[in-house]
Amino acid sequence: MLRKSVKASISFILVLLFAAHASAETVLKPDSAIKVPVGGNGWLNKGARAVIGDKGLSGWSAKGDTLSVYVYLQAAGSLDISVRLLVPDGQSKLMLIAGKQRFIKTVRGKDTTVVNFGKIAVVQPGYRRLKLVGLFKTGTVFADVSDFVLSGTALLKGAAYVKNNEGNYYYWGHRGPSVHLSYKVPAGTTGKVEWFYNEVTVKPGDDVIGSYFMADGFSVGYFGMQVNSATERRLLFSVWSPFSTDDKNKVPDSLKIKMLTKGALVHSGEFGGEGSGGQSYLVYPWKAGKTYCFLMHAEPDAATRTTIFTAYFKEKAESAWQPMASFRRPQTVTYLKGLHSFLENFEPEMGNVTRKVFFGNEWMVDDSGKWFPVTDAVFTGDATANINYRKDYSGGVKGNLFYLRNCGFFDDFTKLKTNLTRQSGSEKHPDIEWKLLP
Repeated sequence: MLRKSVKASISFILVLLFAAHASAETVLKPDSAIKVPVGGNGWLNKGARAVIGDKGLSGWSAKGDTLSVYVYLQAAGSLDISVRLLVPDGQSKLMLIAGKQRFIKTVRGKDTTVVNFGKIAVVQPGYRRLKLVGLFKTGTVFADVSDFVLSGTALLKGAAYVKNNEGNYYYWGHRGPSVHLSYKVPAGTTGKVEWFYNEVTVKPGDDVIGSYFMADGFSVGYFGMQVNSATERRLLFSVWSPFSTDDKNKVPDSLKIKMLTKGALVHSGEFGGEGSGGQSYLVYPWKAGKTYCFLMHAEPDAATRTTIFTAYFKEKAESAWQPMASFRRPQTVTYLKGLHSFLENFEPEMGNVTRKVFFGNEWMVDDSGKWFPVTDAVFTGDATANINYRKDYSGGVKGNLFYLRNCGFFDDFTKLKTNLTRQSGSEKHPDIEWKLLP
């Protein structure tokens, strides 16, 4: 009788302990669970025939197609991985790959269900790639996949991923974070910066399609070089109109940006969609590994309440400057302000590829004609970075060069609003005969 009572007590205690453990697990998972939408965080392998849309993955019929979802985990710990999906007909065998671990499940059912694949240990914070592979199917498609559902202690400090499509963030999230260098005006200037000079170098392999390496940005415009396709590269110089609209056709004639001059073969026109203004571009075969020089000029005219912005460029090894364009901006009397550089990806399909750019030997010239080296900048990011939807961004200093890097889901991000100072001293400003510029 005594032994039965002891056994009963032990069993009761074990039940209580199990219940407490189960309760702890039940409390933890809802608090830390997240739903990662495939529409904003999913990527297909190159050449895949399946499609990722706002509702997730569909048309997954080819065995060679694979789906990858990226999430930045801000803590070490356990990660429990489930997938929300449906199988329109038949059944499918799927494999989920997380690091070195493989989980295989057979799934079926026309109704959406959440399938748990398994749990992994996350050793340190950073990006995790969760890859879904189709092994076998009896139906027309492997599955339609809408979300990855994650829980566990690796999420207790949060995670970075595109949470929803408000503000069209499935599109912006796929483009990835844009990053900037905001240059500080050196002490000793008159405060009226008339010229800005910058040198840009992109190393081989970093010249990724969809990249805009913007060298000379200012408060109302930007000038830099792009990779538009596998066979085409451009230089792009634009100035925003003072009339705020995304529809270029709504800008009154009195507030339009006027093209004054442009270089040979330079195309000119108007742009919209991100504000409106005047645009010029030149199809130009710039090469990775070479350094290119960008020069920007502002000429304010108080009498007409306008300012003329003019851009020039050249390969550093060359001596002659080439004119890009001159634009007159109405209702504007200003020297160059808000000088900056930035790196962006404008091709959503290439947001999973890392690219990097170096900027160096920056100089500002004030209205007295005196040159000042630019050695200080602040590293910042766009809205995608600031709302913690993606963390694959960085900026810093390497010797006497600033650099920017983005996209590709790397782990070593740079804290936004970091102050940067590059080395200087031995540099010399370019010898420019202002009156001889074309």
